[in-house]
Amino acid sequence: MSELINNREQHKISDMEREAIIKQSFFDLHNGKSVDEVKSHLKDKVGYITIGEVTRIQHALVNEENLKGQDATEICLKHREIFKDLIEDTINSRPEEQPGHPVYTFKLENRALETLINDKVKKHLDAFEEDDNNDNRFTLLSDCNLLMDIRKHFERKEQLLFPYLERYGIYGPTNMMWKIDDFIVDAIKDAKKNLTDYDGDKQSVVEVINFVVDQIDEMIYREENILFPMSLNNLTEDEWLKMAHESDEIGFCLISPDDWKPERSVIEEEDIATKGFIKMETGILSLKQLELILNHLPVDITFIDKDDVVRYFSKGKERIFARTKAVIGRTVQNCHPPRSVHVVEDLLDDFKAGRKDTEDFWIQAKGKYVYIRYFAVRDEDGEYVGTLEFTQNIAPIKELEGEKRILS
Repeated sequence: MSELINNREQHKISDMEREAIIKQSFFDLHNGKSVDEVKSHLKDKVGYITIGEVTRIQHALVNEENLKGQDATEICLKHREIFKDLIEDTINSRPEEQPGHPVYTFKLENRALETLINDKVKKHLDAFEEDDNNDNRFTLLSDCNLLMDIRKHFERKEQLLFPYLERYGIYGPTNMMWKIDDFIVDAIKDAKKNLTDYDGDKQSVVEVINFVVDQIDEMIYREENILFPMSLNNLTEDEWLKMAHESDEIGFCLISPDDWKPERSVIEEEDIATKGFIKMETGILSLKQLELILNHLPVDITFIDKDDVVRYFSKGKERIFARTKAVIGRTVQNCHPPRSVHVVEDLLDDFKAGRKDTEDFWIQAKGKYVYIRYFAVRDEDGEYVGTLEFTQNIAPIKELEGEKRILS
């Protein structure tokens, strides 16, 4: 804090003058001046820059009368090097680095995205560029399916974090980032379509995936150096805690986060689901009781909603097929290999159209005889609301002979 005070004393100009100089620096670099020249001028005239100043100016650029939104976006994308060193000293004191805290989770997802991009996407893209055979194409398509998990990262940011920022009058990130989030998701969709309906246009695939990689890298920088520090400076612990509780409904990107348990938390009783009870037609259970019952069933249960999104899976003692929290919020199509996804879609189409209500399969897997059943879940009016997957090892059942009565 003393460094910021000294910075203001050393550069005695008004806030309006500071912002005018910072804003002009965007255009100077855009018009051909070097990064070093612009950065040196800024440091000489205004010293260190606060995160708030950066976001306010970005917001002003988006709303500039003579500047199109796309032009403003491109300018902001090109200028992160200007501010990297100048705001570095103001972002190192992050108050929340606890596992499970929403910001900690966002960063954990960013590391997972970086690993996916560096260890898989880039390598598989190189292989595809060298030889666009079906194996390389399907491998790259699988990577794109995983990249689509970024929608959950963006949705939590847009639906949970941005509304809190707007309560404090902070609109810059919400306007700018939401647009770029949409650009990234649309580009991933384009990459998937190009790979699925591949017509030999290798260059189009390479260009769109390189665009996705570059934009995710840019977004990670903006989140961790501007959005998250600014959010930590404004939101209360109770607001972060509410956000953490609400995050499970949307799901997480490529990871299974820890629960956040701060030393002190004050939150409204109705926001804590575990303190309530669930009233059903045939009885009343606490949420804890219901969860224990489902987890003690000798089967694995997974439920997807009417939009094919995975919403729940049970955690029995001996799961047959592995599940992690990362699948929550992901479409079921993205949980299957590209080669077999058409089978899943055909089954769901039959359920939604009412042609079938159940489908059964049985396979040998992992030394078990696995019985897999799918049920179309319909409401009292017969409307399709989702699909229930029911998986059980029936090898012990097949070995039963004779009788064993309860009295014996």
